[in-house]
This record gives sequence, C-alpha cells and structure tokens, in this order.
Amino acid sequence: MLIDRVRESTPELADFLAAHLRDMESTAPSESRHALGLARLLDPDVRLFAATADGAIIGTGALAALEPAHDELKAMRTAPSLRGRGIASALLATLVGDARARGIRRISLETGSSDRFWPAHRLYAKAGFDECEPFGTYTDDPHSLFLTLPLDV
Repeated sequence: MLIDRVRESTPELADFLAAHLRDMESTAPSESRHALGLARLLDPDVRLFAATADGAIIGTGALAALEPAHDELKAMRTAPSLRGRGIASALLATLVGDARARGIRRISLETGSSDRFWPAHRLYAKAGFDECEPFGTYTDDPHSLFLTLPLDV
C-alpha cells in the first residue's frame, strides 16, 4: 500500500469519493451530513491523501484548515471490501504525521453518532482522540459525535 497526497482529480478518485457521499445519505438527514465533495477536497486549504494498492484507490483521508494550528479530519473512507485490514489506521497515522510536520497543534473531527460508525469511533479512540464540544461552525446535533486530538509538535 502506498499513501500519497492528491492534488488533482482522476475519474477513479471522483468515483471513490462519490461513493462515500452516497454511503452517507442513509446515515442522517442532509443538514447533519458534513462530508466534503471532491471540488472542496482539492481546495488549497485542504490536504487530501489517497491510499492505493496495485494502482487502485483503497482509502482516502484529508485535513482541512480550520484556524491557525487546528485542522479538521475529513473524507476518511476505506473501500468497503477492504475494511478491517488497517488501511484507515495507516491513513490516520499519515495524516497525523503530516499535521505534526506542519506545526498543527490540534486535529478535530465530526463523525456519525449511530452504531454504524462504531468502527470509526474505535479507530479514533485508539489513536487518542477524545470527545469534545462542537468546533468551528458545527452545532450540537444528535447525529454527530465530535472528537479532538491535541498534538505535541
């Protein structure tokens, strides 16, 4: 598996991220879904990474700037057929390392609160994320869980 920063779209990346948005449709009402589309993920203030194996995209993750020294984790997705194999853990480690290297002092994220997101909750807890209050422009929402990770840089 290789993990590299993505700076431009490809049809495969567009399909992979469109599937992510489709997957989220059934998890909460539209106002409670906060996944970013491809165009936003390619903005200069977002650092998108893709994990590939044999040339195929198998996972994505991104860091979006919120404020100085505070990034938001976005677009974490592993190909459904490959979940449970450590891809998300490797992506998360890469993203945390990228943030530390840039002097980021905190990474926060919003994820779903339902049982469907339990594997994500475990992943983030294992990486040291703790529950927090809504951050940025988020507000309290029963469909959302907010987590944060302070970084030693």
